[in-house]
Parts: sequence; C-alpha cells; structure tokens
Amino acid sequence: MAARIIRKIVPVSRSGAAQYSSGVRKVTLIPGHGIGPEITVAVQKIFEAAKVPIEWDEVDVTAVRGPDGKMGIPQKAIDSVNANKIGLKGPLMTPVGKGYRSLNLALRKEFDLYANVRPCKSMEGIKTLYDNVDVVTIRENTEGEYSGIEHEIVDGVVQSIKLITEEASMRVAEFAFVFAKENKRKKVTAVHKANIMRMSDGLFLRCCRDVATKYPDIKFEERYLDTVCLNMVQDPAKFDVLVMPNLYGDIMSDLCSGLVGGLGLTPSGNIGKNGALFESVHGTAPAIAGKDLANPTALLLSGVMMLRHLNLHNEAQKIQQACFRVLREGRVLTPDLGGNGTCSGFTAEIIKYLDEPEH
Repeated sequence: MAARIIRKIVPVSRSGAAQYSSGVRKVTLIPGHGIGPEITVAVQKIFEAAKVPIEWDEVDVTAVRGPDGKMGIPQKAIDSVNANKIGLKGPLMTPVGKGYRSLNLALRKEFDLYANVRPCKSMEGIKTLYDNVDVVTIRENTEGEYSGIEHEIVDGVVQSIKLITEEASMRVAEFAFVFAKENKRKKVTAVHKANIMRMSDGLFLRCCRDVATKYPDIKFEERYLDTVCLNMVQDPAKFDVLVMPNLYGDIMSDLCSGLVGGLGLTPSGNIGKNGALFESVHGTAPAIAGKDLANPTALLLSGVMMLRHLNLHNEAQKIQQACFRVLREGRVLTPDLGGNGTCSGFTAEIIKYLDEPEH
C-alpha cells in the first residue's frame, strides 16, 4: 500500500473529507471484541510514540436491548460518534439469533456512512500469488440487499428486498470519481448485474454513467460482477478503482484483500457526509484472544487512513513507513503472516523504527 493511495484516501468537499485544524482532535475509539482490545492498545501505543495529536474517547458498543426489543448500539457510543465525527473501530461480533442486528451494519446506517473505501496494494515482504496489485474498491454502504427488508410470505418462503435508490447511487458514484481524480487514478469500473436485475442494478449503472460524463479525464467502464471476479484473479492489473452496490462490494473487497495477503493487512474506511469511521474488517478471532498473537496491521493502517482524513499527513507517513519496514524485514511477523512473533513484539518493532530513518 503505497503512500500515494492513502495520502488522499478521502476526497475533498463533495465526498466528505475532513478539513480540520492541526490542534488535538478527539476521536471515538471502539476497541471491539475478541482480539479487538489487544490490537487497539497496539495502535494507541504506536500513535503515542509518534506523538499524534489525538485524544481518544473510548466507548463500548456491546449490544443493548432497545425499546423495540431488539439488540442495538448503546446510546453513549452513538453520542460519541455524533460529537466527534471521526472514529476508529476494532472488530465486532454480533450474536447469531433472532433479535440481533449486525452492529457493523447498524453503525454505518446510524451515521449514514455511505461509502466504504478499501485499498488493496501489494506489500514488500508479504508473498502472495500476485505481484503489483493496486486496486481500490468503493462500496455503497447503506442499502442493496443489506437494507434488512425481509419477511416470511408463508411457511418456508422468505422474501428479501434489494433496495436501490437514485440518491444513494449518485452519491457513491460521485465519491468514486472524486476519489479517482484526487488520487490520480486513471479508471473507474462500475460493477453490476444489470443484465439480470434490470431495474435495480440498471438504476445504479445509469447513475454511474451520468456521473462519468462529468469526469472525461477518467476512463469509465462497466463490467458484470462475475466477469470482474474472473478477470481479477487472472490479472488484477486490469482494474484501478471499482464502484459497486453493497453486496457486490462486500464480496469483491474481500476477494481483493485475498490477493495481497488477507484481511489482516487490509485497511478500510466508511465515509459519510458528516463523519467517518475507520475499521479493521477481519473477524474477532476469539481462539487467539488474550494470547498476544493478534496482528494489528489492518487496524493500524486503518488508523493511518484516518490520519490522512484528518490532514495529519506527517504522522501518517511516519507510522506507515515504520509498519511497512517491519513487514518487509519479516523478523517479528505474527503467526497469521507465517511468523512466530507476538502482537507486542510487532508493536515494539514499529515504535523502534518511527524515528529511525532507513539507510
């Protein structure tokens, strides 16, 4: 993940990028579950060592029962994000069963974080089947199949409604093209299945086409989801920035993460008109929780994205370079990356390199 990708990971103005002063910023911190608290502490230690001007406002999002009888986000967490407009979040676990909403989905919908941005770029020291991957997926984050509109028609027959609106489609398409322009990317690919879902995906595709006319310097193409999946594993270099509805983005962003080493290395940001929440997208890994074996890279690089969003570019660059150096040298890699290192050892090595220039 080169600095070029993350430097302007959030476009300005129309896409909701922050324009903050250089003073201390209060940031909502959601450690999450499982390995979340461990990797969160690792990020806090690194940020402190890098003298990042941030004050953490830590909140718990363990589900509580609401007036409707369903489990949801505690009001204190909602108030914190509303007040700070910026947050960093570890992995969350939503219990399986009736009455539980996905906490991740609930956070995105609560704050209208309409665009999910996930850069996937090959890193030195991380050996995969692919070299020189450099793809950014931009996923509509609020509707589609994840709108939660489901009901049982008769016993054994359930209907789930895919919601696509012009408003949501236009704004995420606009976000994708502004992102491409600000980050000097050359092409935007709209991913769809309008040949089958002619009305829903057809509307999304028409919105992308309309927005594309305003950006003649950026190449625009439209591809079927299944074709993109095939082409992506054959030659990722065919793609640059991809924009797509919610479910397709969920699938495609994970696929792209797999090309560069997995979810443990991939940062993510959820951007809305009035706020942003950056997060690690891997699971809670309860089997290794508390054993000092967790890999903090994804959350740390999500934190780097957050710093870019806050215009703290020097601090972001310093942390990113130290992290990439540790990954490249490979001496303290955690077990998920093929090493025998620990979370604390990995963290200490990054801190050591923060003020130690490479030769």
